[in-house]
Amino acid sequence: MSVERFETVIVGGGQAGLAMGYQLARRHRPFVILEAAEQVGDSWRNRWESLRLFSPARYDGLPGMPYPGPDWSFPTHQEFADYLVDYAARWELPVRTGVTVRRLWHDGERYLLDAGDHRYEADNVVVAAGHDRIPTVPAFAAELDPRIVQLTPADYRNPAQLADGDVLVVGAGNSGADIALDLAGTHRVLLSGRHPGQLPWHIERWTARLFTPLVMFAFRHVLTVRTPMGRAMRRQALAHSGPLIRIKSADLTAAGVDRTARTVGVTDGRPALADGRVLDVANVVWCTGFRPDPGWIDLPGLDAGGDPEQRRGAVTGRPGLYLLGRLFQDSLSSSMIRGVGRDADHIAGQIAGRARTGRPAAQPLAA
Repeated sequence: MSVERFETVIVGGGQAGLAMGYQLARRHRPFVILEAAEQVGDSWRNRWESLRLFSPARYDGLPGMPYPGPDWSFPTHQEFADYLVDYAARWELPVRTGVTVRRLWHDGERYLLDAGDHRYEADNVVVAAGHDRIPTVPAFAAELDPRIVQLTPADYRNPAQLADGDVLVVGAGNSGADIALDLAGTHRVLLSGRHPGQLPWHIERWTARLFTPLVMFAFRHVLTVRTPMGRAMRRQALAHSGPLIRIKSADLTAAGVDRTARTVGVTDGRPALADGRVLDVANVVWCTGFRPDPGWIDLPGLDAGGDPEQRRGAVTGRPGLYLLGRLFQDSLSSSMIRGVGRDADHIAGQIAGRARTGRPAAQPLAA
C-alpha cells in the first residue's frame, strides 16, 4: 500500500470541500481534497433535470469568486456544477477525483485514511462529504407490489422513468413538492405527508428582492447556536423538514396535485394511508429524507451516525478533526452555499493555529 502524508486531508470535493481548500490555500497551508465522484460537481450534476437552486445567484458564490450570473437569477443544478469545476480550476485546488475513502481512523499519533490501495496520513481531517447522503425509505416499502416503480430523489431524473399510471409522492417537503410538480404534467400525482409550511412570498418575484437580504442576514448572524432563537430554530430544523421555499400550496393545487394523508403502511401490496385509504398507484417516489453514511468512519463516538458534539466544526475531544457543511452546524446558513465559506474560514484559522512549526507551506493561491 502506498502512503502519502499531508497536513490536512479534506474528504469531499463539493462546495464545502472547495471552500475549505480555498481558505487553507489562502493561508498557504498544505492539503489535498479527496472526491469520490469522477468529476467535481457530480453531486449536483446527478440530480433531477428540472432542479434549480433555491437561492439567487448573488448568494451562490463561494469565497473569492462570485457566481457569474445575473444577481436575481436561479441557477440550474448543471450550471452550479459547472461553476464548481471552474472554481476548483480558478484557484488550482488539489482535488483528486475518483478517490473513495473507505476508512478513517486514528493510530494514536495521526489520522489515517484508507482509499483502496492508497493510504493518506494527516494531522487534520475535514469531513466535508455531506452529512446526509443516503435516502431513507420506510421498511414497509419492501412489501409493495414489485410491479410498482419505486424511486427516491437520489434516483429520480425525469418523468420518463415512471410507469404509466398514478404516482404517490411520499414526503411533502421541498424535494417532494418539487418532484410532484415536475410529474404533474404527465401523471396524476398524489402528495402524501404533513404540510411543512411555506415562505410567505414568491422568491422569484421582484418583491423578494426586498426580503431576501434580510433573510440571508438572519440566517448567518441571528439564527446561530449562540442565540436562544437560533437554538430553538436548530431543534426545529433537525427534527422536521423546512418550509416550502419556491413552490406554494397554490402552485400544487393549480397543477392538479392531490394532497393525501400520511402513508403509514402497505395493504395487499399497495400503499395505505393514515385515513384508512389504500391507493392503487403505479409509482411511488419516497421523499422521506436522508440519513448519514458513517460506515467509513472508524472513530469511537462518530461511527454510529449520531451528531457528535462540536463547536463551529471542531469535534470535541478529537483535536484536528473537523466537520463542514452540516445542517445548522453553527448557523442556519451552515449547510447553504453562502454559509460554508464562513465556517471554512473559521476552521482554516484553527488548523493554521495548531500547525507545527516548520511545516512546509503550500503554494499561494493563483492570481
